[in-house]
Amino acid sequence: VRFVESGGGLVQPGGSLRLSCVASGFNFREYAMSWYRQAPGKERELVAVIPARNNLTSYTDSVEGRFTISRDNAKNTVFLQMDNLASEDTAIYYCKAAIFDLETAKATEYWGQGIQVTVSS
Repeated sequence: VRFVESGGGLVQPGGSLRLSCVASGFNFREYAMSWYRQAPGKERELVAVIPARNNLTSYTDSVEGRFTISRDNAKNTVFLQMDNLASEDTAIYYCKAAIFDLETAKATEYWGQGIQVTVSS
């Protein structure tokens, strides 16, 4: 399993970034994809989720209306469009793939290596 994350970097408050996470080594279209982030001194938190079989996305309250998660199953890629960024969005962002096998009652998760997003003037 491998993830290649890109699109992070330094941006001014009010700016935008688009994160990409290209996955390989598993059946991407069968997995729910999500983005997490971890700021310095804080716990990792869930930012956005997109299920495997529909587009019923969900977001943590602090990013609702500013961030958009999407996926391209043909390219094994999940995106996070981040608009109107603020300093509190500064963190390392991680993509995650997850699936729950109903027959075995087993959950499987794969994590990306993380990418830095810094919002500062």
